[in-house]
Amino acid sequence: MSCDIATALRDAATQLAATSDTARLDAELLMAHALGLTRSDMLLRHMREPAPEGFAALVERRAAHEPIAHITGEQEFYGRSFAVTPDTLVPRGDSECVVDAALEAVPDARSIIDLGTGTGCLLLTLLAERPQATGVGVERSDRARAVAVGNARALGLSGRADMVARDWTRDGWRDGLGRFDLVISNPPYVEAEAALQPDVRDYEPGEALFAGPDGLEDYRLLVPQLPALLLPGGVAVLEIGAAQDVAVTQLAVDAGFAVTLRRDLGGRPRALVLRHGDARPGN
Repeated sequence: MSCDIATALRDAATQLAATSDTARLDAELLMAHALGLTRSDMLLRHMREPAPEGFAALVERRAAHEPIAHITGEQEFYGRSFAVTPDTLVPRGDSECVVDAALEAVPDARSIIDLGTGTGCLLLTLLAERPQATGVGVERSDRARAVAVGNARALGLSGRADMVARDWTRDGWRDGLGRFDLVISNPPYVEAEAALQPDVRDYEPGEALFAGPDGLEDYRLLVPQLPALLLPGGVAVLEIGAAQDVAVTQLAVDAGFAVTLRRDLGGRPRALVLRHGDARPGN
């Protein structure tokens, strides 16, 4: 006889405690997915019902470090749901700092370009928050770009978001893109030999994570080219690793930018706001 949902959740949380710091939450998200319910609805109304047969298999996948977002196929970001596949990075709450910084820096942006769009979460969130804007998502992976196209469609933003195939490591990648009020990017920035959690190392795409021995190769390529993508008065907002603010700031200063650092909710360096003109560096 199968156990009820409450018991299955308790047992799953115990099983996942060895591999996850959020074992109970993971179990609840997987159970809600198996039931086809929201987590809140499940917790409020269905805890005494029988647990679904497929739940145990989902827990086994998570116990093997597979990310929750890959198992469920979606991840919430800035209050919206985004489809996720193994071809894209999983949107993370820390990246919401990039959105906040961009909305504050260019509140009236009408044209946005996202370099390395992945799921499209940064670009599409900004377009949803700024109905007057249109945007371009640059992505070299065909499969990742297909995910971004699907997310744009699901959010009703297809008419305002153009996902294009470009690779900034190749000459001529900027041809025909034009200039924009706002450039955003969460480029690869992990050191090649960095020790990562299995959830990331074994499941997320390496080409979207790693950027050479010091994690700065993509910044070295992109930052000097940003002025050619910006309209007069335009702003670029870059996500960075927690220990990269000094190095990337220097790259930006060398390219003629004034730089402002934004920290995430944990107080870690997370985004750099780049401006030409009279802006002054700050923290």
